[in-house]
Amino acid sequence: MSEVRRVASGSSVRYVAHLPFTASDMSSALIFTRTLVRSLAFLDELDGGEATVSAYADEQGDQQRVFCDLLLDNGRRCERRPGHEGSCQPRGGLRR
Repeated sequence: MSEVRRVASGSSVRYVAHLPFTASDMSSALIFTRTLVRSLAFLDELDGGEATVSAYADEQGDQQRVFCDLLLDNGRRCERRPGHEGSCQPRGGLRR
């Protein structure tokens, strides 16, 4: 088994849940994932800013980020799309 990273706040171990779903194209998959992450944002355990989407379960090396995720001055993460124009803004506030 590979080495696990401990979360800085204590003895928690960081895991990734792989949750396959269907969508008509990558754009729809990204929208679905943004919606899913935002609907679960109340969970402190969730690091939604790190969400990625890949086309197939076996294509983990070809992942697309869902959020910009840049750390802002107020400790929040940017919830805009990667590569967005204009300044970063927390819209509802992804926690880390």
